[in-house]
Amino acid sequence: MIKVIIEDLRACFERDPAARSFLEVILTYSGFHATLLHRLAHFLWNKRLPLIPRLISQMARFLTGIEIHPGAVIGRSFFIDHGMGVVIGETTQIGDHVTLYQGVTLGGTGKEAGKRHPTIGHHVIIGTGAKVLGNLQIGNYVRIGANSVVLNSVPDHATVVGVPGRIIDRPLQEEELDHTKLPDPVIALLEKLEKEMAQYKEELEKIRRAAGASRGTLSEKSSDSVK
Repeated sequence: MIKVIIEDLRACFERDPAARSFLEVILTYSGFHATLLHRLAHFLWNKRLPLIPRLISQMARFLTGIEIHPGAVIGRSFFIDHGMGVVIGETTQIGDHVTLYQGVTLGGTGKEAGKRHPTIGHHVIIGTGAKVLGNLQIGNYVRIGANSVVLNSVPDHATVVGVPGRIIDRPLQEEELDHTKLPDPVIALLEKLEKEMAQYKEELEKIRRAAGASRGTLSEKSSDSVK
């Protein structure tokens, strides 16, 4: 467990430019505190101790504003940035090198028993306020944009935005992976339709002008024939 905790500490420095020293992270980072307490609660949960794991998770929630059920499985190098309002359900499974931002919910739909929370792959980033609900499979290297609501499974290397979450067709470059600056497929579709409408209007205007010129030519010919 010590090795895993050290990896969680390193993740803070790798993914948060504001982290300056190990002492600062250990004393002031609520995401690290919540993760540390969860590691302890999960260890006791696996030992089938009654009540104590839940008490630890509730204490962590009171201290950090982050609620992680002791039954949740969390991999190595896990990082919660800020984290107030983060909720992780009992049957959630999270892979290695995953980053969550403030307000993320990995929850259930309230209609299922057994495995009812998402399974998150490796190297996943879930943006501020995003919700991943139900027994879903989120692939490796997935990016979920801020405030997205994911209701269906997502394949590897996909980027999801919107409500409900939609997979962006085009692959993103590395510099585009800022979870707050992901493209919106609905806006992109509306912009495409707007451009097409402008082209149709231009073509109709050309046809109208051509028709007007033709009528003018016919009128001139008719006048000449009468004379």
